Amino acid sequence: MRLLIFLIFTFPAVLLAEVDAPKRGDDGLRIQIYLDQKCFGPGFLDGKPGNFTLRAVYSYNRFRGRPPGAWDILLKEAEEEVKVLYATAVVPSLAKDFINPGLPRKYEDVGGIKLMAYRSYLEFMAERYHTSESFLIELNGKAKAYGLRPGSMLKVPNIEPFRIENLAVGRMHKEDEKLSKHNIVIDTKNKQLFVYDPSQPTIVIPGTAMIVSEEEQEPLGKMIAMFPTTPGREQFIHRGTWKVVNCVEFPSWRYDKQLLKTGKRSKHAIQVAHGPNNPVGILWCGLSKSGIGIHGTSSPRTIGRSQSAGCYRLSNWDAARFPQYVRPGAKVIVR
Repeated sequence: MRLLIFLIFTFPAVLLAEVDAPKRGDDGLRIQIYLDQKCFGPGFLDGKPGNFTLRAVYSYNRFRGRPPGAWDILLKEAEEEVKVLYATAVVPSLAKDFINPGLPRKYEDVGGIKLMAYRSYLEFMAERYHTSESFLIELNGKAKAYGLRPGSMLKVPNIEPFRIENLAVGRMHKEDEKLSKHNIVIDTKNKQLFVYDPSQPTIVIPGTAMIVSEEEQEPLGKMIAMFPTTPGREQFIHRGTWKVVNCVEFPSWRYDKQLLKTGKRSKHAIQVAHGPNNPVGILWCGLSKSGIGIHGTSSPRTIGRSQSAGCYRLSNWDAARFPQYVRPGAKVIVR
């Protein structure tokens, strides 16, 4: 297996201290929308910049070849591109096909259910517009948010929506001449997944990480996307170099209680149907390390905050965009 060296340069703290991060509110939401559109995931779009937004800012600034903490420059760009922060969205009639208020919460009880649907129209609309249910309640009030039905209008972040209706059960994303050559680096400490394009030159800036191969002494390429992720629990993390071997939409999932606790398969399991509330979400990208994959989630609030039995979770809206950047054959470095 190829040995990799990771060279980490620390950006001077004094320079970061001189740059004011956006306050909560319009500036924060504007930057979040801008970064989300560029596929440098800031987490929920809620106008409340936290660690996810901070890391997305740093990563995007590296992508643009400037100091990681250049919030002021980024905000000017966001102001140019994101002139309208909110939109009025209509709950589409197709949403009723993805709602099941009675969906059981225990996986032991979902045998025979054909779709792991959303439990409410509010949950459907929150994920559709890359935000949280609580933020939609804050924008629209409880009565409106909890009373949603097809045809209802709702104030949402002005973002290109995640269209779950465009996915297909079992649809495979095949190898691609360009995308299969992309490199993925999963930083399990900072809970970030980076995508690099080796056909573009690496941008090296004081204060950023450069990843090179000892064998070839070549960088992995230019960073082109970043998504917040949740790694497995420490005892289940398999550091090293792997490959993406498959990528499938709307996967089903084998619920194995023993596997989740110990990392070892048992003979007793329940097959959980596809859907947004399937534990692996709306996309599964299996790795050459058996049983480990990059996938969506049924609980976007837990991205970066809780740990799984070895896989790497993305929000469903980020997972849906993942095949735009990565296909089977892509190298995955877990560190």
